[in-house]
Amino acid sequence: MDSGRPMQRPGGRSARVRADVHAAALDLLQKHQWEELSVPMVAEASGVHQATIYRRWGTMSGLLNDVVSEWSATDAALPDIGSLRDDLLAYAAAVAKPLQEQMVPLILRAVVMEIRPGEKRQPSASFLEREQQLQEMLDRAEARGEAVPTLAELLEIVVAPLYFHALFSEPLPVKESARLVDRLLDVVAQRA
Repeated sequence: MDSGRPMQRPGGRSARVRADVHAAALDLLQKHQWEELSVPMVAEASGVHQATIYRRWGTMSGLLNDVVSEWSATDAALPDIGSLRDDLLAYAAAVAKPLQEQMVPLILRAVVMEIRPGEKRQPSASFLEREQQLQEMLDRAEARGEAVPTLAELLEIVVAPLYFHALFSEPLPVKESARLVDRLLDVVAQRA
C-alpha cells in the first residue's frame, strides 16, 4: 500500500474505525518507543481487527502518516483575516500552540524515525495540501496589493524553526511565532 497517498475522510463506521485506531496509536505512542509499536498492538488496543488496519493503512508508517494528516488538517487552519501580517500571525500561532503539547512532537519524532537512508522520499499528501493552502493565503495578500514572501521563505523562516525546536529541543513559546513572522516580513520589506 502506498502510505503517501491521501486517505479519504469517510463518515459512519469508517470514521469510528479511523478514530479508534488513531486514538489507540496515539495512546501507545505515549507508552512505548516508536520502534516497539506494531499493527497487532494497535489492533488489540483499538478493538479493530488487524486485517482492517493492514487493508486501510498497510503499515505503521502509513497509519502514522494518516494521524499526521488528520492533525494537520484540523489543528492549524489557515486564517483569512484581511492582512498578510495578521494572517501570518494567526497561522504561526496555530502551528506553535499544538507543538507545546507533548503528543504532537511525539508524533513528529515518530515520523522522522521512519526515514530510511537512501530511500527516495516524496512529500506527503498533507504537506502538499498545506503548501497549496499557504500559497493561496499569499496569493490573496498579493491580490490585495501587499508585498508577499515566497512560499519557500514562509516555510524556511516561520514554519521550519517551529518544528525544528519542537523536534530537537523545547518548543518555542507561541509568542515567539510573532517574532518569526516579523523576521519574514523584514525580508520582504528589504527586497521591496
